[in-house]
Amino acid sequence: MNLQDLSFDIASLRAAYAAGTPVRDVIAEALRRCAGDAHHAFIHRLSEAELESHLARLEGLAPAGLPLYGVPFAIKDNIDLAGVPTTAACPEYAYVPERSAFVVEQLIAAGAVPLGKTNLDQFATGLNGTRSPYGACRNAFDPAFVSGGSSSGSAVAVAKGWVSFALGTDTAGSGRVPAAFNHLIGLKPTLGLLSASGVVPACRSVDTVSILALTAADAQAVLAAAAVPDAADAFSRAAQPFGVDFSSGPFRFGVPRAQDLEFFGNAAAAALFAQSVERLQALGGQAIEIDLTPFLEAARLLYDGPWVAERYAAIHGFIEARPEAVFAPVRQIIEGGKRPLAADAFAASYRLKALKRVCDAQLASVDGLLLPTAGTIYRIADMQADPIRLNSNLGRYTNFVNLLDYAAVAVPAGFQDGGDAPGLPWGVTLVAPAFRDVPLLRLADRLHRAQATTLGATPTALASTPAIGAPPAGSALGAGTVQVAVCGAHLSGLPLNGQLTQRGARLLRTVRSAPEYRFVALAGGPVQRPGMVRVAEGGAAIEMEIWELPLAHFGSFVAGIPAPLGIGQVRLEDGGSVCGFVCEALGAEGGTDITHLGSWRAWLAGQPRAATAIRPASL
Repeated sequence: MNLQDLSFDIASLRAAYAAGTPVRDVIAEALRRCAGDAHHAFIHRLSEAELESHLARLEGLAPAGLPLYGVPFAIKDNIDLAGVPTTAACPEYAYVPERSAFVVEQLIAAGAVPLGKTNLDQFATGLNGTRSPYGACRNAFDPAFVSGGSSSGSAVAVAKGWVSFALGTDTAGSGRVPAAFNHLIGLKPTLGLLSASGVVPACRSVDTVSILALTAADAQAVLAAAAVPDAADAFSRAAQPFGVDFSSGPFRFGVPRAQDLEFFGNAAAAALFAQSVERLQALGGQAIEIDLTPFLEAARLLYDGPWVAERYAAIHGFIEARPEAVFAPVRQIIEGGKRPLAADAFAASYRLKALKRVCDAQLASVDGLLLPTAGTIYRIADMQADPIRLNSNLGRYTNFVNLLDYAAVAVPAGFQDGGDAPGLPWGVTLVAPAFRDVPLLRLADRLHRAQATTLGATPTALASTPAIGAPPAGSALGAGTVQVAVCGAHLSGLPLNGQLTQRGARLLRTVRSAPEYRFVALAGGPVQRPGMVRVAEGGAAIEMEIWELPLAHFGSFVAGIPAPLGIGQVRLEDGGSVCGFVCEALGAEGGTDITHLGSWRAWLAGQPRAATAIRPASL
């Protein structure tokens, strides 16, 4: 195998290792690729001596035994790697940690190999990647343009194909904007899913480690390995079931009203957003207009409100002692954190609570939001000439997400045609409530694959990589749902269907039971109901719908089912079985046998005239 042609997506690496490629050869190739680094992506690349312990621990291990065996990755330099300086892009602040950040430890334990520490906007304060004494990080496609920040180097290292994935951080969009500008998947996980132990904080209460990857499948693999609760991190949260998976459709997605959209004069970006709306519609989505005003008001709280005091609290001792060591735009922002009063913090937190209630209500009407990741992109020279205003423009659609405790995935959306940035990538972001990370990644994968495109800035076709699958067995990233087969008044459009939809259930498919059931229109009751009674002979296949119901609501659903009905295992025509409505044989007495119809809708349509009263002995 010619390693120079090897794609570093995780599926390609797994195939290479399965074919016998030595891990040392792959890591040597990774080091070769990033050796030049004219983009200023790295602050520190591990030497062969520093890499030795990571490679030695993989020797003798079966590649199939570790989910990230031999996968090279990069680490934003505000996240600790044992024995390597953490600078937060400020050399005077640097320290050498004795142990790695908790999230890095999980990835190394899964077999991943750290390649180096990447450049960033100093102290993770910025969305553009130019605020670093190690050089402005240049876009992977055109070095005259910003790479996006603050996780700038991490994005460029992945986009160039130097590493398989990289860790960033995301407070205001720092893991999403660089993904958009470098043609990547950028996962901003639910707050607390990834530990912040060993991470230099920006705004601790709304920080998260983020994942930059070539594909949604790769991002999910990294999340599954890293999403481990950390007792040492007070903000750490265990994964919760994500519930019903809306990604396969049909689904509803929110889009901003026309008056809420702002592309800062970039007509090419506006056109790509319109195309993304059309792509989601083609995938089975229904676009629903939402009022973005309360989301934008929440976004303004992050920098215009007292949350900036968290940035000051994180490094106040250093910035007071060494103000000259901090980049001027960064210092201007962080020193603004000295001004808010405690009363301001409480007032803003009350306002955020009120805004979240309004925003949550809008989000409840859809499965997720589709937003531009950033309205436009800027040249490095323009950003450095007007660093505060232009940087603020980049955060219009990202700043509110963590404040409102949502999950988000940035997705490539094509390349700009004409305008000021021809040929540069642009992206959109999918947003959903907390713990919906997996459905978001699945929908992101579908949206990504609706385009004939390549991985990052590499020549590898996205179509050559496998689509996203289920999270690995044993992962905490489970759905937490149960499938329920219904055959009567709970069918879609019928009187009791609301008992399912009000609990967040979703129709999966229409099926038929095994031909082993008598079907009876039960006597009495305020709502007409059928009963399915399994019999040794004389049965038929009955039309049913299978609904997926959040497990948390299954108990209350079952508790509302009156006798003689109940929930049991229903055998299906394809040989499988599913939880579904069954009926006591005794309770079917006095009902009408409609087995020959095989469908409750047929009975309701007026076909029961051929039915006969059922005798108890016939059951």
